[in-house]
Amino acid sequence: MELDKYDQALLDGEYGESRQKMMEILLALGKIYDAERFIPVKSVQVSGASFKTIGEAGLEWLSSIDAKAVVPAFLNPIGMPRTGWEEIGIPQSFAEKQILVNEAYIRLGIRPTCTCTPYYFSIVERGDHLAWSESSAVSYANSVLGARTNREGGPSALAAALTGKTPEYGLHIVKNRLPQIEFRLDDPEAAKKWTCAEYGALGVVAGAIAGNRIPLFMNLRPNRDMLKSLGAAMAASGAVALYHVNEITPETRFPFFKQHIAEDEREVVTIEVADVLNVFKEIEVSAVAIGCPHLSRDEVARVAELLSGKKTVMPFYVFVAEEMRQTCADELAVIAKSGAKVVPDTCMVVSPLMDHAGPVMTNSGKAFSYLPGMCGVTPRMGTLEDCVRVGCGE
Repeated sequence: MELDKYDQALLDGEYGESRQKMMEILLALGKIYDAERFIPVKSVQVSGASFKTIGEAGLEWLSSIDAKAVVPAFLNPIGMPRTGWEEIGIPQSFAEKQILVNEAYIRLGIRPTCTCTPYYFSIVERGDHLAWSESSAVSYANSVLGARTNREGGPSALAAALTGKTPEYGLHIVKNRLPQIEFRLDDPEAAKKWTCAEYGALGVVAGAIAGNRIPLFMNLRPNRDMLKSLGAAMAASGAVALYHVNEITPETRFPFFKQHIAEDEREVVTIEVADVLNVFKEIEVSAVAIGCPHLSRDEVARVAELLSGKKTVMPFYVFVAEEMRQTCADELAVIAKSGAKVVPDTCMVVSPLMDHAGPVMTNSGKAFSYLPGMCGVTPRMGTLEDCVRVGCGE
């Protein structure tokens, strides 16, 4: 690989032993993927933030590092709220370990945003090179914002934060961002009435077919929250880090992509609306959980509207970023008044909160895909309106 003076100085240990080791991680990664050089990144999102996922070995590794981030770096959801964790039943033994993880990341200069939606609280522009790691955030940054990032592992993301560099390969290169499989619905008119939940269910189906290929969707008109649901689900049921929706997502509107969309040959798959709706199977549930990924302002407002004047009859969890909790205080107060628990900093997947919840209803295709394996619970997919109806015993 081609190294500039800064790269070589990092490898030579001129910026300390920890940064030297971080650069060695990135160099090994670059060689695996035949990268020609390193490029600077504008920001980093670091995963591996929950003690549930990294365990003692991960905590020990974090504690051994002695350096600080040199670019803006954000932390993924941790395993519990930073405050009030006792009130939702997080075990003391887990909390003590999670606090150590939090402190380790703060010491390394990672901003404790504790969210999978850092794009709501930072400026990301089309063409920005990033080193983000959480699957749904990577999908949103690449697809909806037109930024460029591979799906980093926790160690490589942290290495990028401490060095400001990442190998140039994969989705950092324009030619690697072209569609590789095309999806069409057998009844595009049906999608005009869809909510975020149906787009999440579409993602469950499409992600399983696409695997790690780059999909192109035709004849859909989703808004940004729907795009978030679609991408998050495909990243969970498959390994989709970038997708395109023709004439909706930014790159499909540029001449280079338009030409390739029109001329390139690729597999075309028709997805039946019936297969999407088949994800919505009714089972009895003992809890409701929404906010995977964390809710947007519009989603918070809609949840508050639906829960206003109602009372929940079962555990009802609403996951948001702490910063969203501060900016939507009135709406979240309405939600809390219903008996629903507003839970910041964590999510239903990486927290022990849901491990013994029993069957869980959600409007998230991402959660629907992850809950069985990560939490050992049976999920039920429903629209947000259905979640409120069931959660309030209607």
